[in-house]
Amino acid sequence: MPKPYPVEFREDVVRVARAREKDVTLKQIAKDFGISETCLTNWMRNADVEAGARPGVAVAESQELRELKRRNRLLEQENEVLRRAAAYLSQANLPKMMYPVVRELADDGVPVSVTCRVLGLARQPYYRWLVRPVGDRELVSAYRANALHDAHREDPEFGYRFLVEEAREAGEVMAERTAWRICSERGWWSVFGKKRGRNGKKPGPPVHDDLCAVIQADGRVRHEFVADAPNELWLTDITEHRTLEGKLYLCAVKDVYANRIVGYSIDSRMTSRLAVAALQSAVARRGEVAGCVVHSDRGSQFRSRKFVHAINRHRMVGSMGRVGAAGDNAAMESFFALLQKNVLDRRSWATREELRIAIVTWIERTYHRRRRQLSLGRLTPVEYETIMSPQAALRAA
Repeated sequence: MPKPYPVEFREDVVRVARAREKDVTLKQIAKDFGISETCLTNWMRNADVEAGARPGVAVAESQELRELKRRNRLLEQENEVLRRAAAYLSQANLPKMMYPVVRELADDGVPVSVTCRVLGLARQPYYRWLVRPVGDRELVSAYRANALHDAHREDPEFGYRFLVEEAREAGEVMAERTAWRICSERGWWSVFGKKRGRNGKKPGPPVHDDLCAVIQADGRVRHEFVADAPNELWLTDITEHRTLEGKLYLCAVKDVYANRIVGYSIDSRMTSRLAVAALQSAVARRGEVAGCVVHSDRGSQFRSRKFVHAINRHRMVGSMGRVGAAGDNAAMESFFALLQKNVLDRRSWATREELRIAIVTWIERTYHRRRRQLSLGRLTPVEYETIMSPQAALRAA
């Protein structure tokens, strides 16, 4: 059974169909986007139901019911966590370490993430505790850290010298140097202290190796973007353009094999969710993508935990270029240059919705199905995939 089209793609097709000229038929719109006319009619009918213009059961209602059931189950789990933790802390002569409670609740079916969130614990130390039982030294250090944390939470303006005194009153005696080390490792600083960090002026370290780089004999680094089959190498990046309403951001994913845009997401904010949505759109439209290399720059959206987890979840491989080297992702930059020349710079755009329709129409109708490329033997991306890899074309169509 083929996978359903991404929600954002369906909404964009409906937008284009509703904004079409009088002489453009639904059949032509469906052909431009590689879907059947019946499919497009169904999408438009469902959109009318969702908008209340046509009677019927909206998908949002069933989703809302599922969400209410999920929230009710979550509230029950949170209440169980609080009840079990209160009972544990009320017992005498027990070390007040909450990890045993987390383990007991996990055995009873309560997710570790829920328990740690309710109790204000971090999950990684808990998993380390499961692997290696805590010794006396770690136990003393944990007591000290808990005492300092409680004092810091009650008085965030206190520095480590004041926190030491509060911890001593709570029964945890330690040197000032020890308190400084504990607070430094965990980032418990006074709110009146000096700002730390670089304020985002420099990109962070890469979370993936550069798998597309080739070192030449003279020591220079060049990049090769070549794929022998679909879903071997994807490129992704984010571009922006101004409208009278504000900026609109596009994150696109390009398959190097046929230079096809296999997924994209458009939003008014440039967050990690934009990059994750574009990747999910590409995965939903391409099918089996395990082992595919996803190459990007070092933008914070692509270094975020959400994006890295999305890559790992689909068993893909991440790759990142250098800082300030546009050539490290030149193949993706060339697509954005075409988009800028053919759509964005053609005229001024009043609304984000207007620009969004223009971008989606150009990608699906012109770039994919009408614009022939020399590197593909004067074929369009869709024609090239259809001829060279029929099975991949059927999955993506």
